[in-house]
Amino acid sequence: MASQTTAQDQRPNIVFILTDQQRLDTINALGHSHMETPNLDRLVRSGTSFSNMYVTAPSCAPSRASLFSGTYPHTNGVLRNNEPWRWSWVSLLNQAGYRCVNVGKMHTNPHEERFGFHERHVVENKDRDHPTIPFYLDQWDKALWIRGRRKPSRVTYRAREDYRECLGAFTWELEPDLHPDTFVGGMAEMWLDRYPGDEPFFLQIGFPGPHPPYDPTADYLETYVDRSLPEPIREGIADQPEPLQKLRRRHMEEDHDAVVHLDNPTDAQMRRQRAHYYANVSMIDAEVGRIMAALDRRGVLDNTIIIFTSDHGDCLNDHGHSQKWTMYEQSVHVPAIVSGPGVARGERVDDLVSLMDLGPTILELAGLQPPGWMEARSLRGYLEGTEMEPRDCVFSEHANDKLLQGTAFMTMIRKDRWKLVHFIDCPDGQLFDLIADPRETLNLWDDPEHRAIRDQLVADILNWRIESDRMTVGFPPR
Repeated sequence: MASQTTAQDQRPNIVFILTDQQRLDTINALGHSHMETPNLDRLVRSGTSFSNMYVTAPSCAPSRASLFSGTYPHTNGVLRNNEPWRWSWVSLLNQAGYRCVNVGKMHTNPHEERFGFHERHVVENKDRDHPTIPFYLDQWDKALWIRGRRKPSRVTYRAREDYRECLGAFTWELEPDLHPDTFVGGMAEMWLDRYPGDEPFFLQIGFPGPHPPYDPTADYLETYVDRSLPEPIREGIADQPEPLQKLRRRHMEEDHDAVVHLDNPTDAQMRRQRAHYYANVSMIDAEVGRIMAALDRRGVLDNTIIIFTSDHGDCLNDHGHSQKWTMYEQSVHVPAIVSGPGVARGERVDDLVSLMDLGPTILELAGLQPPGWMEARSLRGYLEGTEMEPRDCVFSEHANDKLLQGTAFMTMIRKDRWKLVHFIDCPDGQLFDLIADPRETLNLWDDPEHRAIRDQLVADILNWRIESDRMTVGFPPR
């Protein structure tokens, strides 16, 4: 179907799979034996995985705008959800002759803008009928409407007597093919099977899950009902800085994304939440297999680079928090796999890398030169097994929003064994030794013996911001 006759046509296809809110501990082949992920395991074995991939922001839109621009949130201006995007490197792939297609979630603003894509088949937030996303812009909403089904959302879940006890975990009750992750996988499969062109393509697939509601079908949930699962980290909650305490209180006030957060959930409640969440990941894994099969049918699997990652993680009651908006590892540390022609097989990279680094990586894999003002760094050398100059540190940041109300701005720096979290308007912060304290339960911020380390890391943040302003002159391109 996809005959390639010119040198240009020999460029690899690129399939970029981005889930929403997937923690690091969700892929079996990366050391997490509680998971059932045979298709992602296959990608791990056939490609290169990154064990220290950090997001630039612990919520959807800031992380994605950073990823698709190659710049930090403070540079591109998307510091919280619902702020407008200004540019995406997808336009460069478009101009270079790639067919650029988005299927599923991107979380762009405005949602209907193309941002370099030739085609957009949008599926956005699965919990609610978003006021800025009318049904005629969301393919999943259309399918539900045509089938005469009402979208499961916080509105429908609130009618349940046990709603406030479920921690956002519900079993999918409509037809399995209408589940949002299955629906997105099906749309991607359909595009691969039916698109008549033979130019190289960039296919971005955005799965809505495992973002809450945590809503697997019953058959996938059954796998995790009696399985041993990681237990939540609950130590040190009372000693967290005030901005994080206020975040916890805010989550208990508002059932965001159909999750009613509880101060002291029972072990059974937390286990149930995790079983639903991990089962949702297994559903996505099945769709990854479906996409790989479609690539194989098309005859292009051997010339396609597949990238799999997520925009941020989910605390799942670790540290007493719901979802994201914190700088704990469960929120900012995500899985990342690259597999395909020319990519080292079965390799694992332990150097610090940033999620936005995938942008210039994709451009170089497509034969393009990334813009000089990009703050992201290409990972191509790691994929090819050549020597790379590692990042000294990685950063993440977020501004106040309707949930993160306890601070105007927070910044994380992760450097060798240390992680520091700085709140611009609070004298308290967080400092963790991730080697001695990988669970992040002992805050060393006020420890006199670690004062010099704390001060140096705060200075590193200042120097990074100054260098960022100097480097990014020219963004966005005219």
